[in-house]
Amino acid sequence: MSALTGTGRLARLALRRDRIVLPVWIVGVPAVGLAVAASVADLYGGEADRLAYAGTTAVSVVARAFNGPTSGASLGAVVVAETFTSLAVLVALMTTFTVVRHTRQNEETGRFELTGSAMVGRHAPLAAALGVAVGADLLIGAGVAAALVGIGLPVTGALAYGTALAGVGAAFAAVAAVTAQVFSTSRAANSAAAVAVGVAFGLRAVGDALGTVDAGGLRVTSAWPSWLSPLGWANQVRPFDADHWAVLALPAAFSVAAVAVAAVLVERRDAGTGLVAPRPGPARAGVGLRTAAGLAWRLHRGGLLGWAIGLAVLGVAMGAVADEVDALVGDNAGLADAIAQLGGTGGLVDAFLATIMSIVALMVAGYAVQAVLRAHAEESAGRLEAVAAGAVSRSRWLAGHLVCAAGGVLLLLALTGATVGFAYGATVADTAGIAGETARMTGAALAQAPAVFVLAGAVVAVFGLLPRWSAAVAWAALALCALAGQFGAVLDLPTAVVNASPFSHVPAVPADDVTAGPLLALLAVAAGLLAVGMVAFRRRDLAL
Repeated sequence: MSALTGTGRLARLALRRDRIVLPVWIVGVPAVGLAVAASVADLYGGEADRLAYAGTTAVSVVARAFNGPTSGASLGAVVVAETFTSLAVLVALMTTFTVVRHTRQNEETGRFELTGSAMVGRHAPLAAALGVAVGADLLIGAGVAAALVGIGLPVTGALAYGTALAGVGAAFAAVAAVTAQVFSTSRAANSAAAVAVGVAFGLRAVGDALGTVDAGGLRVTSAWPSWLSPLGWANQVRPFDADHWAVLALPAAFSVAAVAVAAVLVERRDAGTGLVAPRPGPARAGVGLRTAAGLAWRLHRGGLLGWAIGLAVLGVAMGAVADEVDALVGDNAGLADAIAQLGGTGGLVDAFLATIMSIVALMVAGYAVQAVLRAHAEESAGRLEAVAAGAVSRSRWLAGHLVCAAGGVLLLLALTGATVGFAYGATVADTAGIAGETARMTGAALAQAPAVFVLAGAVVAVFGLLPRWSAAVAWAALALCALAGQFGAVLDLPTAVVNASPFSHVPAVPADDVTAGPLLALLAVAAGLLAVGMVAFRRRDLAL
């Protein structure tokens, strides 16, 4: 029997399991890319606007760190700068989740024992997972390329863009293949792969921030750290500018090497185990683990810490660049109008800050979805049965998770608002002004909490009513909120679609004044959804 025997059947099984999740990614990423690219094409349709944009971003360290190196003033180059990094990170995360789900998670849940008892080669599960993930990457790359061609961009550049995007996915599929062998739990494997994505982003950001601007002031040559990152390699393809196809050999070689390492590690470990053994816990549980709330906090604290660090860094970066928004916008009336549509009717800087707060709210909503779904994961894994067998009611168990989720939302919003305000105040004000801006932006961030709670309440309701569909519905709802809230006004989506997002009903603070009515209404909706979910969860059978 070959080591790859059964690969095709396992791949079909993986596609059967992901028949909802993968199509959402394959369609959703190109759709988001198309929406943003079309918006950018409208905003920078004039050559003068593009020249001003390229000249400003080329000399802005913050713009280079977040968007990548400037590659000229063509429309395609501007689209790359505004879209590529975000889409590449999305593809990288999708790919790592897919590979870990069909390798380490199968071993962790015992599914591998069932499939492994048949005619299945030692390397077949890994090969099937990689085939499914890389296939999805290629389809996403093709979809994005087709979308860019559809808005009138050159075919060659669009193909380079799509191929570079697929190359990022393939590289991180290989990274996830290694982490799935090293760690014994899917949570640890996913976390390690996510850290790798973060490190890759950091290396690319440092390399581009330290890059040099050419004599014309429209292009940036990245420094050496960018060449240590798969995200940096993708940027060096320079779609719609130089179209350096040879650079794609780097992610290809890296993928082959990492997959070879993963294949060797498969042979060196027992099925169901990882190379790094899980750390044994203490012989006796601490006082904090004697209650349902204490157990929930123990499960949530690690994820909350990671989110807090990431959002604090983002807050400082966004606050520091806020004072540059006038220079970045320049005389581009279309861009100024777009920021005003997203951020309210105040001054341009306050409108920009309001836009940042709306983006932060969506990111924190991602944490809320993840935190609520932690309860679903505990039930699906069978650990809830052991807890519920004691003197812990279902309501009290779920309430522990929801309190941690709600407290985490408030903490993350306040922390991000405070860091944005502090960084912005430090660039424009004295000590007293810094304190004032910190307080002002903290309040602006907390004003987003009711909308986040509505989405979290919807996830609780789905968890209570349709537990098997919880994850798919939750993440799809977040994606729809992002599309309607961030791009609804710019893309002239129907009012009903925009209003479907709870984030559309939050005042654009600090550009607009806070009004209590919409916030109270959102809190009432959130409470109603929470009540529905709690009652349904208490009355239904536990998921098997």
